[in-house]
Amino acid sequence: MRLRVLFPVGVVLIAVAAVAWLVQDRLQDMARQPGQRATGALGSVPVEVAEVQHGPIELLRTFTGTLDAHGEFVVAPKVGGRIEQLNVDLADAVLRGQVVARLDNAEHLQAVAQAQADLEVAKANLAEARSLLVIAERELEREDKASQRGVSSESQRDAAKADQLAKRAHVEVTRAQVTRVQAELETARIRLGYTEVAAAWRGGNERRVVAERYVDEGETVSANAPLLRIVELDPITAVFFVTERDYALLRPGQDALLSTDAYPDASFRGRIERIAPVFRESTRQARVELRVDNPDLRLKPGMFVRADVVLDRVEEATIVPEPALTTRDGREGVFVVSADGRSVHWREVQVGIRQGNRVQAIAGGLTGRVVTLGQQLLEEGSAVTLASAESGAKE
Repeated sequence: MRLRVLFPVGVVLIAVAAVAWLVQDRLQDMARQPGQRATGALGSVPVEVAEVQHGPIELLRTFTGTLDAHGEFVVAPKVGGRIEQLNVDLADAVLRGQVVARLDNAEHLQAVAQAQADLEVAKANLAEARSLLVIAERELEREDKASQRGVSSESQRDAAKADQLAKRAHVEVTRAQVTRVQAELETARIRLGYTEVAAAWRGGNERRVVAERYVDEGETVSANAPLLRIVELDPITAVFFVTERDYALLRPGQDALLSTDAYPDASFRGRIERIAPVFRESTRQARVELRVDNPDLRLKPGMFVRADVVLDRVEEATIVPEPALTTRDGREGVFVVSADGRSVHWREVQVGIRQGNRVQAIAGGLTGRVVTLGQQLLEEGSAVTLASAESGAKE
């Protein structure tokens, strides 16, 4: 009974094995004859094709970066003191040279008054010294005349001469004291002027904006402590970093088109202004700065931006759709459809600029139509059938 059940099962297994062997043998035979895979028992291969185009193509790169102020100036007093008045606040416009803060100047006013009094004393001392010098010179003149008449001794004349020289030296000392006190007075006046803090930046536009305020009225600050940060927003600077692959294709003066999430429907034109001559060792990237006109002040420092830059452009290029590219024996190329549309020929190409779905194919005399779908089943001379309407290469 048991043998009667197993016998049919064995027959089925033998039949399955035989069929599998025949299928495997057929597949190996087709592999040994690839040309027959397309044109033999299977017939022509259905493919989709596209026209080869001729025209301009661009190498476009999109870089991401941030906006930075084109110019920045930190307002800080040159003397310490209590802030009596702040004339500007956050986001206020500031003109070059405008007084933006005033410090308590009572001590500096006193210093100026003291220096003025010292100057008056020094001038009085100088006047007294000059008078004494005049008297000493007259005395010396009388001694000279008396000595000529023989009524004065030599020692008396020497004493008069020594007194005249001493008085002359005293005049020079008091004159130097006047000069010193004048300098002290000028210093006191300058320090008094420092209590009025002005935003006196150099270069750039005459008008800037307060970006940050660090202190409030009534606070006491030391010399050189920051009070305000003032930035220039028009133009504004866009900063991004590039790798070695793109670095050699960038140059100052190249145009760029910028976009930002703050204004998704707007674009802003910029121009490369500076390219760093060195790469950062940590990232192997170089800094690139773009100048962007910002007359409406819509762009702000710190915003995230994307910059589209055309790195290369070929005016007359042979262009094929990227799906048309295929590899045979380690070489890249395309299958060109014959004039009658019944077969294909393999053409090796060198890939140039890629722009979206469009690729520059560097190959002399490449025209007509190329296969964009089904080329994995093709060999040189394979028969084909155009399975659908031809579609142009996408822009």
